[in-house]
Amino acid sequence: MVLSPDELWMREALRLADYAASQGEVPIGAVLVKDGQCIAEGWNQPISRHDPTAHAEIIALRHAAEQIANYRLLDTTLYVTLEPCVMCAGAILHARVKRVVFGAYDPKTGAAGSRFDVLRDTRHNHQVDCLGGVLADVCGTQLKAFFRQKR
Repeated sequence: MVLSPDELWMREALRLADYAASQGEVPIGAVLVKDGQCIAEGWNQPISRHDPTAHAEIIALRHAAEQIANYRLLDTTLYVTLEPCVMCAGAILHARVKRVVFGAYDPKTGAAGSRFDVLRDTRHNHQVDCLGGVLADVCGTQLKAFFRQKR
C-alpha cells in the first residue's frame, strides 16, 4: 500500500509522539513542512519544561521561526497527531500557516472543527485549510494506550 504525502508526514509526527511518551509526556508530535521538506518538528514538553505552552505545535512553530528568521511561516503545512487546542490554533493563525493536517479529533478542546473552529473562522484576517482524521485510528490508539498505562 502506498501512503499519501499526508500519511507519510503523519507517520513522522507519530514517531515524535512516541518520543514524547518515552519522556513521560502526553504523546503528541508535530512536523512543519515547506516545499516538501521538514523545516521543524516538536513534541509535547509541558511537563519537562515546566511550561504550559510547550505543546508540540508551539515547539515546532518556534523552531521554524528561528530557522527561517521570520515569525511568518507562509506556505507551510503543520502535521500534528491531535487536533490543535485554542492556544495552538491562535499561534498557527498568527504564524500564517497555510494548512493543518491532524490525526485524532479532540471533542473536548479541539479548535479545528470539533469543539471550536478557530482556524477557519472568517472573522480572522487569515484562515487555515484543515484536514482532520489522517491516520486517526493510529493517533487515537496511541493516546488511549498512554493514558491507560498512566491509570
